[in-house]
Amino acid sequence: MTLTEKLIEGTGSWLDDRFHGAKGFRTLFRKIFPDHWTFLLGEIALYSFIILLLTGTFLTFWFQPSMTEVVYHGSYTGLHGVRMSEAYASTLNISFDVRGGLLIRQIHHWAADLFVAAILVHWLRIFFTGAYRKPREVNWLIGLVMFTLALLEGLFGYSLPDDLLSGTGLRITEGVLLSIPLVGTYLSYFLFGGPFPGNLIVPRLYIIHVLLIPALILALLSAHLFIMFWQKHTQMPGEGRTDKNVVGAPTYPYFAAKTGAFFFFTFAATALAATFAQINPIWLYGPYTPVGISAGSQPDFYMGFLEGSLRLWPSWTWNIFGHVVAWNVLIPALVPLGLILTGAAFWPFIEQWITGDRREHHVNDRPRNAPTRTAIGMAAITFYGVLWLEGANDVIADHLNISLYLTTEIARYAIIIGPIVAYWVTKRICLGLQRKDLHLLEHGVETGIIRQLPTGEYVEVTRPLTDEEVAALDVKRPPALPVGAAQGELEVPPTGQRGGLGEVRERAYKVLTESVPLDGHGNGYGGHGNGHGDGHAGEHTAVPSGEHAGDGSGEGQEGGGSEAQEGGQA
Repeated sequence: MTLTEKLIEGTGSWLDDRFHGAKGFRTLFRKIFPDHWTFLLGEIALYSFIILLLTGTFLTFWFQPSMTEVVYHGSYTGLHGVRMSEAYASTLNISFDVRGGLLIRQIHHWAADLFVAAILVHWLRIFFTGAYRKPREVNWLIGLVMFTLALLEGLFGYSLPDDLLSGTGLRITEGVLLSIPLVGTYLSYFLFGGPFPGNLIVPRLYIIHVLLIPALILALLSAHLFIMFWQKHTQMPGEGRTDKNVVGAPTYPYFAAKTGAFFFFTFAATALAATFAQINPIWLYGPYTPVGISAGSQPDFYMGFLEGSLRLWPSWTWNIFGHVVAWNVLIPALVPLGLILTGAAFWPFIEQWITGDRREHHVNDRPRNAPTRTAIGMAAITFYGVLWLEGANDVIADHLNISLYLTTEIARYAIIIGPIVAYWVTKRICLGLQRKDLHLLEHGVETGIIRQLPTGEYVEVTRPLTDEEVAALDVKRPPALPVGAAQGELEVPPTGQRGGLGEVRERAYKVLTESVPLDGHGNGYGGHGNGHGDGHAGEHTAVPSGEHAGDGSGEGQEGGGSEAQEGGQA
């Protein structure tokens, strides 16, 4: 035994004698993680948050969260002698006088954008694959809260430098607060410490940005990871993968090495972006003044849809007993985000009520196998995208040389028509892909080899699907509702399917579970083929190549070799 091994063993024994952690570490190191590229999206969000904590700590050493007015005499001569707040002056100092300060500032800003983007894409991956279903509803809600906090953290963060662009964003925030009936004025005065802009907003946002919200995100992130670890990670459909096992590799050494390297890849990506792509050059905007605004002002991308919503909405106000209710600010600022977040929060429970599916799900769906869910998701993305584009309607109008009002009119139609078209097109595509899968199960995979039959007819040689390919096409349907129960066709309709609500549930079930039936005789080679397809006896559009891939049942061999781990501890 080498000296290093003796030191490691001695240290481990000393710690285990006092804290009894060896068993826990063994469980952790043996934890099985499935392997799929989409699972890296959550890791990008995690590592972006770590980068934010590291770079943010560096920036706090020099940033001055004060709105006290000073005269600038720093290295940037373009603003020499200009009156500005200490917050803006210290940000200039970080950018031009602190060694590496500008690089760290830009890494911090790029990491913030990447953090929100990774959460958003990770959230969409979970929705499209159905990974929010039982028993992961709580983790889904935690993710929604983290996304909301990330939006607020980003807004408060880029408002701290007190430049003209960020001050414009705060002015919009003040307008939204003032639009809230009855309490809007009080909320605005409480946040800004008096009339806008006041002298307290930057110190208050600083405390929220560096202390309160990061602590909440860190706590929620810890809970999110603990629940994921305890419930085990979902996996994509494939051979040997069931709801009772996890097929993958252990934490140590495989996953630890891979995820450690991925952290450095993420850090390198943000560092490269910060080096070669300028972001938020506050010295070009100048210090904030309530009477000025920069041309083409745009927020960071994740706030763009709220900006677009405000620009999209027509002028609509009520004057009630001398008090103005600005619906054209209140509704677009609160309703679109509220619709998206509230709908997402309730969706797992709505879907469970409609389908009656209360089983545990540890194997994800392919998006094509849930056409209605995928179509709803794409409709929501289109709704978000229209608002996001409208947030830059002035830039679009300038580049396309069209009227600003024309872009707004187009957006007002697109916000309604776009999601409907996206829903219909996405659902048709998913059903078409299901028919393609059915064709593969019935006829096999084309090989590109043409054979002439004794009758003179030419056909293409195909091969049966492998067990792995068949397993990847496996579809799990929700339990069927008794058809006609709501209309009284059954003698005793089950509870939950009686009356008008039962009829609504039955109709929603038909829409939500609409799919191409895959029930028949498999891939046309005499095997069972996982019970999919009807075989189409008598057709000879293709002939087998003579290769035998078993019966293609794809029922999922338990175990999956040394990489499969059974039970809830996986």
